[in-house]
Amino acid sequence: MKNKIVELIAANVEGLTAAEIADLIEIPPKPELGDFAFPCFRLAKTMRKAPQMIANDIKEAIGDVDFLQEIQVQGAYLNFFVKKELFIETMVTASMADDFGSSTEGNGQTICIDYSSPNVAKNFHVGHLRTTIIGNSLYKIYSKLGYKVVRINHLGDWGTQFGKLICAYKLWGSRQEVERAGIDELVKLYVRFNQEADQALEDEARAWFKKIEDDDREAVEIFTWFKDITLRDVARIYSLLGITFDSYAGESFYKDKWQAVVAELEQKGLLEESEGAQVVKLDDYSMPPCIIIKKDGASLYSTRDIAAAIYRKQEYDFYKCLYVVA
Repeated sequence: MKNKIVELIAANVEGLTAAEIADLIEIPPKPELGDFAFPCFRLAKTMRKAPQMIANDIKEAIGDVDFLQEIQVQGAYLNFFVKKELFIETMVTASMADDFGSSTEGNGQTICIDYSSPNVAKNFHVGHLRTTIIGNSLYKIYSKLGYKVVRINHLGDWGTQFGKLICAYKLWGSRQEVERAGIDELVKLYVRFNQEADQALEDEARAWFKKIEDDDREAVEIFTWFKDITLRDVARIYSLLGITFDSYAGESFYKDKWQAVVAELEQKGLLEESEGAQVVKLDDYSMPPCIIIKKDGASLYSTRDIAAAIYRKQEYDFYKCLYVVA
C-alpha cells in the first residue's frame, strides 16, 4: 500500500524522486489521522507555494483511487486512509499461497534450534509447552526463509536423580505397575525416595548412577526403559501439536564427549582451580565463573552443554544455533 501511495505522489509532483518520497512518508501517531502521511514542506521551495496549498493540489490531482477510502489535508500533511476491507482481503488471499512470506536468504545455510527438552521420568509441564511452541514457530519461520533447520530435543536424561530412581524402583517398584501407569508411577517412586532416603540409600543411588556411567548392563537397561516410557508419553503430546524433531540427543549422548572439552580448555589455558573445582573465569563479561569440573571430578550441565555446542557445529556446520529456554 505504501508503494502504491509513493507512485501516486511521484506522478503528481516534481523535485522529489520516488525513493525520497518513500523516506518522507510517515505513519501518523493517531489512527484518526490516517494510515500514511506525506509532509509537503520540502516541496515549498521548488513549487513556490505554501505547503498546505501543495497538499491540496496533490489531493485534487490524485482524485479517487480504488484502494483508498479518502485523502485528507491536515495542515502541510497529506493523510491517506486505506480501505481496510480491501487491505484485509489482499493480505488474507496472499497468506493462503504456499510461498507467502518465503525467501531464499537462508539457502545453503543451517540453523539448529534446541527446544522443548523435557526431563526423563518427569511430567511434561507448561514450561516445556512454552519452549516447544516458540521453538516450533521459529522452525517454521526459518524454514520459510530458506534455511535448513535441525530440530533438536535436548532431553534432560543425565544426573544422580536416575540413580535415585533406579534405587527406588529396585526397592519398591514393579515392572507391571510402571508399564501401566508410566511417568506417574516413576514420579511417585522418585518422591518416595526423597521422602525416605537416608545416607545409605543416597550412597546406593550414587552407586547406581555410577553404574550407568560405566555402562553396566542392568543399569543401562533400566535407564533406557525409563527413557522409552518418557518418550512414549511425550510423543502423544507432540502428536496433538503436530510437532516432530530431527534429534533426541540429550545430555546422556555427551557423556563420552565432555572430556574433550576439558582437554581443549586446559590446552588453551582457560581452566583454573577454584576451591577444588575446575572453572573458567568470565570476569571480562561481568559474569560468575563457569564450573567445568566439580570437586569430585564429575562434569556438570554446563560441561555437557559446551560439548553439545561443539558437536552440533561439527555435525551440522550451523550458521546459528538457537536455544529456546523456559
